[in-house]
Amino acid sequence: MSSAISSARFSVLDRSRVREGHTGPEALRDTVGLAREAERLGYHRFWVAEHHGVPGVAGSAPTVLAAAVAGATRTIRVGTGGVMLPNHRPLVVAEQFGVLESLFPGRVDMGLGRSVGFTDGVRRALGRGKDDAEDFAAQLDELLGWFRGTSPTGVRARPAEGLTVPPFVLAMGEGATIAARAGLPMVIGDLRDRDGVRRGIDRYRERFRPSQWASEPYVVVSGTVAVAGTPEEARRLLIPEAWSMAYSRTHGSFPPLPPAERVETLSLSAKERGFYESGLSGHLAGTEEEVAHRLETVLEETGAQEVLVTTSTHDREALLDSYRRLAAIAGLDGGTATRR
Repeated sequence: MSSAISSARFSVLDRSRVREGHTGPEALRDTVGLAREAERLGYHRFWVAEHHGVPGVAGSAPTVLAAAVAGATRTIRVGTGGVMLPNHRPLVVAEQFGVLESLFPGRVDMGLGRSVGFTDGVRRALGRGKDDAEDFAAQLDELLGWFRGTSPTGVRARPAEGLTVPPFVLAMGEGATIAARAGLPMVIGDLRDRDGVRRGIDRYRERFRPSQWASEPYVVVSGTVAVAGTPEEARRLLIPEAWSMAYSRTHGSFPPLPPAERVETLSLSAKERGFYESGLSGHLAGTEEEVAHRLETVLEETGAQEVLVTTSTHDREALLDSYRRLAAIAGLDGGTATRR
């Protein structure tokens, strides 16, 4: 194992993807089950995401789901990747994380993003507009103020005030600069755009200002990692998500994940095929040896302290096997080499 891999933390972000032939409630229960397995394998943290009105994603209430995950586990850190702050009032977000930290002290992370609703209809339902993302820096400052007890309103956020819930910024575009100026750890992806990731990390490190939350830059790189016994099996793990993304780009809706074997029988248009092939490329996928080499390259290029794995697929057993193999590559406590 390389020194870059052995010194890095490895964590999981699960988006509660709905699978064809299964329900949204099943997807949420799958997320909780995956968290238990991630804890057993020795992953550092387990995060859940926020999506609204998306047929293929069941995770719409990340702090509620994080509470279920924390209640089903004992030691792994639990959080959000992330709560989309423009969708919410900062006071309410502070209260929710204050409750989580009070119930599960020392285990809660507060991952925060600046995206707004996926479609015009979702934004209207949330009472938000596209421009609300432009206020993210101010919203972030207000949120952190509730924990510090510095709100000019005179209102106190209970039970959040005085608690320490580590904040992270999901950095896309301007997010890197906002994270740096606030002195917060940064989560950046997608690993397929390696040049863009490096530029964002460089900008973050150059502009970082120490804060009470972080004395120095902390970088988490995020992306898909698929490990299997053969390169072909690893590629099959990527097929359901690649097809769903291609479908969303050509039809305007994001569907549940289909089985890989069904996708392989479909006739795709040239446009669909282009998006589909693009969705299959650039990920860290392959055998243990291949993924270890690619991981080492990513960590050495970026200097990241942590890898947040976001893999989704239809075959749950193959997904669990991939996480077990990755745990073995990373030398995690519960990771053991597996062979089919």
